[in-house]
Amino acid sequence: MGSIILFAAVVALVAALIVSPLTAGKVERRAKEKSAVSTRVVGLVITLIFFTALITGYYYFTNLDRNFLALWPLLIVATGLGAFASSGIEQKVKGLLFAASLVLGAYVLSAPLFNATEKFEAVEMDEQMEITAFDETQTPASVPPQFARNKMKKAFGQVPNTSYYELGNLQIQKVDGEYVYIAPVEFSGFFKWRNADVTPGYFTMSATDAAANPKFIEAEMAYTPSSYFNKNIERHMRMKKPDAIFYGEPQLEVDDSGKPFYIRSYGDFISARNGFDVKGIVAVDAASGATATYPLAEVPAFIDGAVSPESVSLENDYYGEYVHGFWNSIFGKKDVKLPSNEGTEANVSPIFDAEGDMMYFTDFTSPKEGVDSMLGYSLTNARTGESTYFTGNLEDSYMDSRGNLQIIEKQFIEKEWSGKMPVLYNFYGETSWLTPVLDSNGFLQNYFIVSAANPEISVYAATPNDALRLYKTALQRGGSTVDGTSDAEEAEASGIVERVFKEKAGDFTVVSFLLEDGTNYIVSSENVPLAIYLQEGDNVTLTYSQTGELFLPVKALTIKEIE
Repeated sequence: MGSIILFAAVVALVAALIVSPLTAGKVERRAKEKSAVSTRVVGLVITLIFFTALITGYYYFTNLDRNFLALWPLLIVATGLGAFASSGIEQKVKGLLFAASLVLGAYVLSAPLFNATEKFEAVEMDEQMEITAFDETQTPASVPPQFARNKMKKAFGQVPNTSYYELGNLQIQKVDGEYVYIAPVEFSGFFKWRNADVTPGYFTMSATDAAANPKFIEAEMAYTPSSYFNKNIERHMRMKKPDAIFYGEPQLEVDDSGKPFYIRSYGDFISARNGFDVKGIVAVDAASGATATYPLAEVPAFIDGAVSPESVSLENDYYGEYVHGFWNSIFGKKDVKLPSNEGTEANVSPIFDAEGDMMYFTDFTSPKEGVDSMLGYSLTNARTGESTYFTGNLEDSYMDSRGNLQIIEKQFIEKEWSGKMPVLYNFYGETSWLTPVLDSNGFLQNYFIVSAANPEISVYAATPNDALRLYKTALQRGGSTVDGTSDAEEAEASGIVERVFKEKAGDFTVVSFLLEDGTNYIVSSENVPLAIYLQEGDNVTLTYSQTGELFLPVKALTIKEIE
């Protein structure tokens, strides 16, 4: 608090000297006072106290960075009042200061018109032609955050003194090798904070298993977003780092032992006070308030989301819109591409790659209305901030995430279900959208998979694995090649059927069967109509794809008993 008062006092002193007349002029002539010097001193002191209190309160409650360029509105007001209240040479000097402050204000306000190219260059991504979508060997965060949040609310009875608290914001993280959602327990109001002083802990829930139950982890936190005064996490960070440029909300991260920390991204303006380029994080021990600053290259290993999703979303805007400057983004729109903004955190979706690194996914679409073709997508490393943009082959055409969500909405229009958290994957050699489907109450109903290149091929099921199995047969009957994650070779087999399982999939039947040698196969009646007659004890000869999976896709099947 002392640093704010000192900063405010220095600024207020300068403002008071500018506003208060320092020589005899209009004020003294009008008042016709004999003690002109005393009047000026008293006026200076009153102005100093007023500005000190005003600036202290403003910076304390807004948590604005304490950089002098942020004071340009005050400079305009102070020099304007000073020029009006003074006369003679003093008025001319303050008039020049007023004119200079107007130029400074114009510079700050007009920065977005002229720094678009700098913004694009600051976030320019490594471009690759071929879209290397994710495949089924990687771990998708298949549980949508809305569903996880609902389950955590149902489990809120685990929290002691429940009436004091409410559930905070969710975010995904890898903790001790597991992908989980984390949500802090927050104060539900000022008086609850005064009575409790600390929050009791946070919830975790699997991000890959919808059947998992939330767990409450006891870990007292004094510095939180819902605390007040100097215990408020944003204010605490500002007190420790008064000149830092923050972007994005503070996020909770826990280390592998479960200890909670709040982190926030900091960086630089692109020019003036506009734009943002992330440089590192400020991390605060949520219990003790101990604060540390790390550049991106030195971020502790347990922190997955060093780069805030808000800053990644901003960078996507810069990269997509400002490829040829600001004015082109408004009028010509040559080569402009727009982020779809369908992500789960600040319009981007956090996912984990095969190495366990968190990435932010965003697909880009055309600025032209009514077009749902995907122009490419970006992946941003959440620890380093490094980004790659995949353009894809221009001869191919992929549906964007909005088109995918529209298909889901039409599929379940009567039930009023909707898709959330669409992510692009490579399933069986087919670029595909995997999307959890939620009802109007936010509860998970099924998983929807649709081909990005052939939207007429789509399936849904209660679990991701069930949906993948149905999708495999849908690709077969749709004319696509089921190749797994690599080029699968064809092979032949024969044997006696030991077990058979049949289920309806739309207008066709999916037949799964086990041979006596222990191998499992799956086939659709659309490809092999006579497969519906398959039964235990049949002698079969078949051609299948060697995908390495538990159920191998059958391309041709002969049942000797009904030849």
